[in-house]
Amino acid sequence: MLKLKEKIKNLFTNELPADLIESNQTRQVIEAAFSYVNPVKPKKPSLIHVSNEVAKSLGISLEETKSKEFLNVFTGNTVLENSKPYAMAYAGHQFGNWAGQLGDGRAITLFEAIHNNKCTMFQLKGAGKTPYSRRGDGLAVLRSSIREHLCSEAMYNLGVPTTRSLALFLSGDEVLRDVLYNGNEAYEKGAIVCRTAPSFIRFGNFELFTSREDVKNLQLLTDYTIKHYYPEIQSEGKEKYLEFFEAVADKTREMIVHWQRVGFVHGVMNTDNMSIHGITIDYGPYGWLEDYNPNWTPNTTDNEHKRYRFGNQPQVAQWNLLQLANALFPLIEEVKPLEKILNNFPIKYEADYIQMMHNKLGLKISNEATKNIIYLLTENLELTETDMTIFFRNLSHVSKEDSVENAFEKIKEAFYSIDEVKDATYDTWMYWFTLYIDQLKLENQLDSERKKAMNLVNPKYVLRNYMAQLAIDDADKNDYNLLNELYEILLKPYEEQPQFEKWFAKRPEWAKNKVGCSALSCSS
Repeated sequence: MLKLKEKIKNLFTNELPADLIESNQTRQVIEAAFSYVNPVKPKKPSLIHVSNEVAKSLGISLEETKSKEFLNVFTGNTVLENSKPYAMAYAGHQFGNWAGQLGDGRAITLFEAIHNNKCTMFQLKGAGKTPYSRRGDGLAVLRSSIREHLCSEAMYNLGVPTTRSLALFLSGDEVLRDVLYNGNEAYEKGAIVCRTAPSFIRFGNFELFTSREDVKNLQLLTDYTIKHYYPEIQSEGKEKYLEFFEAVADKTREMIVHWQRVGFVHGVMNTDNMSIHGITIDYGPYGWLEDYNPNWTPNTTDNEHKRYRFGNQPQVAQWNLLQLANALFPLIEEVKPLEKILNNFPIKYEADYIQMMHNKLGLKISNEATKNIIYLLTENLELTETDMTIFFRNLSHVSKEDSVENAFEKIKEAFYSIDEVKDATYDTWMYWFTLYIDQLKLENQLDSERKKAMNLVNPKYVLRNYMAQLAIDDADKNDYNLLNELYEILLKPYEEQPQFEKWFAKRPEWAKNKVGCSALSCSS
């Protein structure tokens, strides 16, 4: 028996207004934070992979994860007696445009449970239609589910704030999808991910009520969120809501700095995909930078305007916070204090970014000279295709006693084509290494200490797009060995793990323009 059953709470549904209509039909849901809806029963569910670390943190034993009850509960086949599943109502801005009501179109929250004084929401992604599914079927396919399951845990172990993934299942159903939205529909294996978070409340939850001038429920939701997730806020009235907004802005900024640190591109930073906890949610068309390219986006839908490109993520975060500020405005009714918080966002971000880059470079001193080293480096990395992960990881091998030529030799593996690094480009790198090594000599730090510190922030292994695709290709043939191997690697991304050295490598040429490796759609 799942001991978790004894720890179930239904805080969200007990304290916030429910949709009065309980039929599962696509519609506009008025004056409600959620709609009750049961998951569709999958045809023949089977377990592919469990994150034992997540299970343990939630009070679920290894033995329990192997049980029939675990399989049935976390695929939606069994609804626990003291729970009542639901889908959240929210709205949002998508690609900068108001989209109106959105909601959980293919996600159903089973329940909340408390373990070690921490409350966690358990949510199924791909468990069937809800009143918010619009034209969708509410299901998910194996490829996107593998990507979400692996990436959630990869991000967590990289130290990036994120939702977690408890388990990945096959549903036993076939799901019709058009991968690139080009009219080529095909059936794919259906899958379900059970993901967890403190909550799945988004900026869009607040936007929905404000867009409908439903200030009463806006206040209910905001008070609920502060009470359960920001208990340190003890002020009252307008000040309480301002403190809440500033706290969300700070957490969002911290998350974005981590994204930039590891080269992660979310791909679809709509306001309905922004968490009030400052955690990464909704792993759709995401990707990691292979070569350092601030203009890269993994989302085929965003190819033309590149709104969600790597280099624009901080600016989009600020824009999304502006929409949250607009949503909270009816509770505050003052523009200037909200503007102050928004205007401080890029200032605080720049300071955090500079500190983060100092850490990646192993520099303790911070002054105009070191800032110049940072900015010159980002320019250099764009001169030719340069693998971001390999460059920063190998930079830790550089010694203050190295010549600039020796230093260059230690990082040249990061270049996709060393032949392109010649003449002016080579001279530019020689100049940068001169500045860098001179700075290392000024700092009172042993090379060994610096290397250790750098290797704590510059991962050796990330979930490169082609790695995930290879695991998906094998899984389509019922071979999950590579999925399991990647999961094990990504548990310890900062460690050397010599047995997995083959994955510390540049993107292969075949993956440069392959669907699933270079670009993805929002198709589930």
